[in-house]
Amino acid sequence: MTIEAKNYLQLHFIVLIWGLTAILGLLINISAVAVVFYRTLFATVTLLFILYFWKLSFKVGFKEFLKILGVGLIIGLHWILFFAAARVSSASVCLVGIATCSFWTSLIEPLMSSRKIKIYELALGILVVMGLYIIFSVEFQYLEGLIMAIISAILASVFTVLNGKLTHHHNHYVITFYEMMGALIGSIILIPLYLSYFNSEIVDFIPNQWDWFYLIILAVICTVLAFSMSVKVQKVLSAFVVNLTVNLEPIYGIILAFLIFGEEEKMSFGFYVGTSIILLSVLCYPIVNRVMKRRALQSDILR
Repeated sequence: MTIEAKNYLQLHFIVLIWGLTAILGLLINISAVAVVFYRTLFATVTLLFILYFWKLSFKVGFKEFLKILGVGLIIGLHWILFFAAARVSSASVCLVGIATCSFWTSLIEPLMSSRKIKIYELALGILVVMGLYIIFSVEFQYLEGLIMAIISAILASVFTVLNGKLTHHHNHYVITFYEMMGALIGSIILIPLYLSYFNSEIVDFIPNQWDWFYLIILAVICTVLAFSMSVKVQKVLSAFVVNLTVNLEPIYGIILAFLIFGEEEKMSFGFYVGTSIILLSVLCYPIVNRVMKRRALQSDILR
């Protein structure tokens, strides 16, 4: 097997791990904000040991530190909404909402980088909206969870764009360490608000024996390990291949959810029609984007 093939298989494994996160959120009995608190706490401690033993510098400058910490706060809120969406609806509904992340990125990135919005991005975005409309119309009982998941996807697109700028100046492990710290602080700040909104109790923050096991998997495997592996494969595989494969996360997640939870994750026919439209848009985006870039390049050469 070639090095590229091995890395491609590893990438699919990473996406499968990410697809598992919503399911772990349902298996863990504590509240969503508590899940994020423990996840980011364990991830921060793990990354602290990695940075210490690899003797990497923690210095980033005070202004940059505040920027990275701010991105971490966004990540923390994204994860809280992500797990809360799965709790009030289902893992499948949550993953469909998250699948709209590419669409929101296509709108947010131009606004943050002062470039024009591309027409084909808007066209694919209309497909996403159509898919969401179909799901809203047939699965109205999951409205709250789907809205939470969509807001979570918008936040994910924001921190993805911001991260793209930060990685040009700092080591990715150092960035992740401070971002996990920011997400940890964010989860602590949001505890009172979460308790008030969900009429939750502080007892919901105490993990049982199995919760600790799932939380360690979530923090070490789904966060630290998956991130480090994704960085490694990006050195070998093209950005196109990586982006296209990552878009399979909701598909893997929905399949895993159905295998683990069975009938609980079975949805109406309209839900799967809407989901298929969204996933078609998401999977088409990197392909169309690549074709349009080639055409633009050929046009420039001909001039």
